[in-house]
Amino acid sequence: MSLYFFRISSGRYSGAADHPYEFEDRAAAWTEMTEVCANLLGSIARGLKRDAEWRMELLDEDRKPVFRISLVGETMG
Repeated sequence: MSLYFFRISSGRYSGAADHPYEFEDRAAAWTEMTEVCANLLGSIARGLKRDAEWRMELLDEDRKPVFRISLVGETMG
């Protein structure tokens, strides 16, 4: 079992988790991350400003990024 931390780049839940989450392996950590992200995405998308980015990262026990999911609002032209 490995320890991981969630970190969100902006918004109401921004910052890194103070307590670690334990997952069997990276595949299990990825599955949990995508489920958590899916639960937040509707409210995040509704509040996303133009030319802004929201990002969720999963950090290892040394707090180095392992996975990242980003949502970007871009103005084209």
